[in-house]
Amino acid sequence: MKRRLYLAAGFTSVALGTLGTVLPLLPTVPFMILAAFCFARSSPALEARLMDHPRFGHHLVAWREKGVVSRRAKWSAATAFAISLATLPLPWSLIPLGVAVISLTWIWRRPEV
Repeated sequence: MKRRLYLAAGFTSVALGTLGTVLPLLPTVPFMILAAFCFARSSPALEARLMDHPRFGHHLVAWREKGVVSRRAKWSAATAFAISLATLPLPWSLIPLGVAVISLTWIWRRPEV
């Protein structure tokens, strides 16, 4: 039962991460990191496939080995939050602003590759 929950959470994280490649406020790499975590506990084959992915694999390996985030990923996150703040009307733009302050503070304090 536990294995199936981890597997479902892994697939859900991959789906959300994939959506994050086209939606500005939805992050991609954090969902892929979560998917790798879930697949490590449910399906080593899927974990290996995700870690070997040509687009996301190097980010996942860097995070797992050293806890680092690339400068490009940091700027991408900041840009996505700026776009969402610029496009949302005022009461709704306060939610991403709060998320941005917390998330970007944490992201920019992480070491770089």
